[in-house]
Amino acid sequence: MRLFDSHCHLDDRAYDKDLDNVIHRMHEAGVVSAMTIGTTFERCAKGVAIAESISGVYASVGIHPHDAKSCDEDVLKTLKDLARSSSVRAWGEIGLDFNRMFSPKNVQEKWLIRQLEIADTLKLPVIFHERDSNGRLIDILKTHFTTGRNGVVHCFSGNEDELKQYLDLGLYIGITGIVTIKGRGEDLRKMAPSIPVDRILIETDAPYLTPTPERNHTQRNEPAFVRSVLLKLAKVRQEDSASLAETLWNNTCQLYGVEP
Repeated sequence: MRLFDSHCHLDDRAYDKDLDNVIHRMHEAGVVSAMTIGTTFERCAKGVAIAESISGVYASVGIHPHDAKSCDEDVLKTLKDLARSSSVRAWGEIGLDFNRMFSPKNVQEKWLIRQLEIADTLKLPVIFHERDSNGRLIDILKTHFTTGRNGVVHCFSGNEDELKQYLDLGLYIGITGIVTIKGRGEDLRKMAPSIPVDRILIETDAPYLTPTPERNHTQRNEPAFVRSVLLKLAKVRQEDSASLAETLWNNTCQLYGVEP
């Protein structure tokens, strides 16, 4: 099986001492490619450097809603310069997070809309983060997300109505290790079979959200563990895991403009 971890953070300090081993285990698990996701200017620069140095690793650039308060036009100009790298295949993760409120709502919304404009100009797919925005992200996307543009709702954890609206917007749905967790993943497991198979991606969000059974042995997630996400997803959808893996591989390559 060929697997693509569509969302991880290889720039995280958790990997500073053993990134080579993490990549080796990733390849041993059949994870051929991974997308390392930008969240701040510094982390975007680090992520792009990693992607440029490792075959099969790609990068995105963008300012996370937590860090929107540190965003300005100079930062975005630098990110646009980084996006010239052939390793950069997406813009994000961007969006709204009204849970922890590390940046004010109006600031999050301002820089989300501005980054949507830039991604549209650069013709890059967008990686969205949403938490507790109570439909506000969907409202903004309906106004500012150009019809026909590509994107993915990373780590989907919404309800059935939100799922339908994201799909109506033409977005992919990112499934993380949450689907493997008994209590927390119950609602996601119920909704997963209803997602069109050509609109699903799998991801780790590593080093966060370690799936079962790996979370019984380690707190740190890594791209190799996306295999557990695939196997659980195949089980709840009652599909052959190898066939599903190939479809998800093609979905991810299509979204990120990667030659299959």
